[in-house]
Amino acid sequence: MDVLAELRTRIHTLAAGSPHPLRDNGFIVASTPEATEPLGTVAEPAFALVVQGAKRSTLAEHVFEYHAGEYLVVTVDLPLVSQVTEATATQPFLGFGLPLDARTIAQLLLDAGPGHPTPSDGIAIAVNTAGQALLDAVLRLLRLTDSPQDLRVLGPAIRREIHWRLMTGPQAGLVRQIGLADSRLTTIAQAIRWIQHRFDQVLRVDDLAEAIGLSVSTLNRNFRAVTAMSPVQYQKHLRLQKARLQLLTAGGEVAAVGHSVGYDSASQFSREYRRMFGAPPGQDVTRLRGLATVVE
Repeated sequence: MDVLAELRTRIHTLAAGSPHPLRDNGFIVASTPEATEPLGTVAEPAFALVVQGAKRSTLAEHVFEYHAGEYLVVTVDLPLVSQVTEATATQPFLGFGLPLDARTIAQLLLDAGPGHPTPSDGIAIAVNTAGQALLDAVLRLLRLTDSPQDLRVLGPAIRREIHWRLMTGPQAGLVRQIGLADSRLTTIAQAIRWIQHRFDQVLRVDDLAEAIGLSVSTLNRNFRAVTAMSPVQYQKHLRLQKARLQLLTAGGEVAAVGHSVGYDSASQFSREYRRMFGAPPGQDVTRLRGLATVVE
């Protein structure tokens, strides 16, 4: 049995019968029997491998398609719109995910010594084909699920190895920035956390620049380089995704939900929501709930 075939078998067994990704043991496995609607989320730094089927993630105008044997790597918190694009009942989408840990990457950088790749100038998200060494490490981690004691003892070492494989792979320059305290990516990650803690407040870019110790022009240039959008655009994406999730899970009046995420104008909220998700809030959420009912 080749590596991808065994990965498919193990993920299907682990995730069978669960409508949601399983997040135990420090990693994630997911199985989905059909294509899904585009849904927004704030993706944290992570490695996401497709083992069967295909997925699409969109950041602003950038679209990332990844299929079996390919992976997505995200290195700062990004407001993505993602969907499974290929899945059937007989060949479900199967995926594996691992959060990327800054402390692990920093320690690996120290252990590796000098000779680091040049830091990436691109945005903080990329798709690549998984090499054999990376696939082997993921498979060995999943094999440990046969023995919970082995997983507890040996799992951390293999998760560390997966980090190393990413740090020495096609996106080495991007991944290694996570562990560098003075990297551009780390500085923009600080700016992102600042926005996240105040997403429902008026964003003054001058205040943000002062808080992280950059000039406004440098902040805007670096923020756009890392996230493909300006700080104000990032905040808008974050607000609208939080509003959509709130409407879908908790309900409430559209105007009240818009106000709770920072919109003083209900009409502006509905207009920007429609522009981002393709339909007004009430219509969009009614459609999504209907789809969920059909799936269940």
